[in-house]
Amino acid sequence: MAPLLTGLFFMGLLLACDTAGEDASDCHVLESPELPLLSKDGDVMIGGAFSIHSKIAQPSLSFTEKPTPFTCSSINLREFRFAQTMIFAIEEINKSKHLLPNVSIGYRIYDNCGSTLSSMRAVMALMNGDELLIEKNCSGQSAVHAIIGESESSSTIVLSRTTGPYQIPVISHSATCECLSSRKEYPSFFRTIASDLHQSRALAQLVKHFGWSWVGAVNSDSDYGNNGMAIFLSAAQEEGVCVEYIEKFDRAEPEKLLKVVEVIRKSTARVIVAFLAHVEMNNLLEQLNVHNITGRQFIGVEAWITADSLVTPTSFSVLGGSLGFAVQKTNISGLNTFLVEDFWETDFQCEENHIDVASKSCKENQDLMKLRDYNDDVEELRYSSNIYKAVYAVAHSLHSIMKCSDSQGCDKTSEVKPWQVIEALKQVNFIIKNGEQVWFDSTGAVLARYEVVNWQQRSTGSVHFEPVGYYDASLPPGQKFVLNTEAIMWPGGSTKLPVSVCSESCRPGTYKVLERGKPVCCFHCLPCPDGEISNSTDSNDCNQCPEEFWSNQIRDACVPKNVEFLSYTEDMSKILMFFTLFGVVLTVTVAVLFLINRDTPLVKANNSELSFLLLFSLSLCFLCSLTFIGRPTEWSCMLRHTAFGITFVLCISCILGKTIVVLMAFKATLPSSNVMKWFGPVQQRLTVFSLTIIQVIICILWLTINPPFPFKNMKIFREKIILECSLGSSLGFWAVLGYIGILALLCFVLAFLARKLPDNFNEAKFITFSMVIFSAVWITFIPAYVSSPGKLTVAVEIFAILASSYGILFCIFAPKCYILALKPELNTKKSMLGKSK
Repeated sequence: MAPLLTGLFFMGLLLACDTAGEDASDCHVLESPELPLLSKDGDVMIGGAFSIHSKIAQPSLSFTEKPTPFTCSSINLREFRFAQTMIFAIEEINKSKHLLPNVSIGYRIYDNCGSTLSSMRAVMALMNGDELLIEKNCSGQSAVHAIIGESESSSTIVLSRTTGPYQIPVISHSATCECLSSRKEYPSFFRTIASDLHQSRALAQLVKHFGWSWVGAVNSDSDYGNNGMAIFLSAAQEEGVCVEYIEKFDRAEPEKLLKVVEVIRKSTARVIVAFLAHVEMNNLLEQLNVHNITGRQFIGVEAWITADSLVTPTSFSVLGGSLGFAVQKTNISGLNTFLVEDFWETDFQCEENHIDVASKSCKENQDLMKLRDYNDDVEELRYSSNIYKAVYAVAHSLHSIMKCSDSQGCDKTSEVKPWQVIEALKQVNFIIKNGEQVWFDSTGAVLARYEVVNWQQRSTGSVHFEPVGYYDASLPPGQKFVLNTEAIMWPGGSTKLPVSVCSESCRPGTYKVLERGKPVCCFHCLPCPDGEISNSTDSNDCNQCPEEFWSNQIRDACVPKNVEFLSYTEDMSKILMFFTLFGVVLTVTVAVLFLINRDTPLVKANNSELSFLLLFSLSLCFLCSLTFIGRPTEWSCMLRHTAFGITFVLCISCILGKTIVVLMAFKATLPSSNVMKWFGPVQQRLTVFSLTIIQVIICILWLTINPPFPFKNMKIFREKIILECSLGSSLGFWAVLGYIGILALLCFVLAFLARKLPDNFNEAKFITFSMVIFSAVWITFIPAYVSSPGKLTVAVEIFAILASSYGILFCIFAPKCYILALKPELNTKKSMLGKSK
């Protein structure tokens, strides 16, 4: 900053009041005044500041001698068109009979050569004018009533801060830094372009729209680049976009630029958001070409995305397919003709034989004459409409201040103050001839409207900026951003959307696990646990399925859980049914055999009536196991347990009756014993009936109070539902089993006592053995029943029924059937009594 201020001092940019001699109050310009590149006198004056040359050779500031003048080079065609457009708008207004009808507008246009130092010289010249003597007192009146420019935000900040204290309005056509929106710091600043607040947010939305979650960011190290990038980074974070690197450089820092290029070369991000002024973008493009870095998808801003100066024979290999936001192209009638013909004929007459000061300026800018017949860029003029609107905004403000009318013209008697123009600019609201409405919001800017353009190459090899969408901040949410994706050409001429992610998206059925020490866009994908799903891409976690649902194989949807029960179609069920029916067949076979031999001593000696009743109950015991197979229903659940309990009590009651008969029969053989009359056939039937009816009553109470019911058990297995019969009342279930157990125990005790009675064919020992098997089966059943999961519980219960039924059938009837079928010679009364022949 010190060299800058010192240089300004030596260059004589300040006014001074001579305090010596007779003219003590005379104000004059120190040293020689700065001359405009283009100028024209008028009743009111508008200043302009553009970087018509983009490079400057700064003088040596050694502080030992007067600095030499600046030397500018490298014409910036786009900036030159800005100056031409400003003149076109002024000339059009001067010819108008409705806008400032009797007032002529003059202009003073300066070239700042892309330098902030030169910008300060231009600002001071616009404020002071180029007269060496400024009347007799220093009134502080500016030489211009408003200033159009600058193009870059940094230069515009210098311009606005310098003119601000003097309340000179500045209207920029392309300075978009959000920092300029502060009315407190820049109360006299206006712009006919929206601030970067909207563009930066739109950039984040654009990146998000294409699914690019991993991007690089490069910006100019200036107010424009730093502010714009800060807004983008904040918006990108909200959109879930991660930035791999953030690099910035200044046009005067070649070493830093090389570092940026190296970072880009090594990065994995395929998308680069370039928030650069067109000069920095040109510098970056040159280095990317040198290092042959191609294939990156550039996302650009309005400052460079449509800059013709970037289009070179080699630039398309780097920037081909670039997307970005551009100022909307508008058609201003008559402008094209003026740029390529009228301007050169009427406003830029540089003749070699002129010796005045103005022609000297022309001689210093003879390089502009090379552009006289050039018109290739006219089709892509975009900012020109902003300059056109800026000039008209000043004209409408002057029209209001000077109280102009078509009939009486304008009041030229009162002097127009710049501060009046500021207040009038806040109120302007007009429509230019192409139908576009112009007005300024509370920050001094216009509405944000951008065109989305894509760098494409025609068949002829020429590069053009193809419109592929738009962004309009005035539209409702959801309608602001519109893209025609099919019309986009991607880098390398590809029609396939490039991918730029740190980690591939997690498909549905998986969830993201962040990598330690890396941004949130870098993650691993892990499958959802059993019973949980994720049905969207890049889920942060998995959702638990509802209770009756389970995750499918790929964990992206909840499906109903498999309902499991012991069905008739399963192999296990078929085996159990086979043994069930086989037991019934055996029981019926024994019954038939007994029926055939009902008059033989063996059958008669074994109480044929109880034997047939026992065989009948055994058949029912076998058949009741079938009620445990199949889908549990309300009726089947009640039937299976009650049928089981009643049939087995009937069976054990018959065995108990036979055991008592054996004991009574022995007692009856004793002298003077008459016990059999107390346990004859009637008493036997009553005993069986009474014992069975008790179980029936227990079952009725169970079914009445809290019966068994179908139940979906989801606690044993998480992935499936076990459809089973809930016991309802556990007390009822264990009462049924307990009663069977009591009878079996009683039967066992009595049979055990009668096992050694003096009878050749004592049935008691077979009953004892059958009860041992029966008890063993049901004692082992209890822990097996409790511990068996799912449908195996039912299978265990069926197995216990079949095993105990087979045990009774074989132990009690197998020896008898053996004699009846194979040893009929033993089926005699003598053999039954144990007597020899």
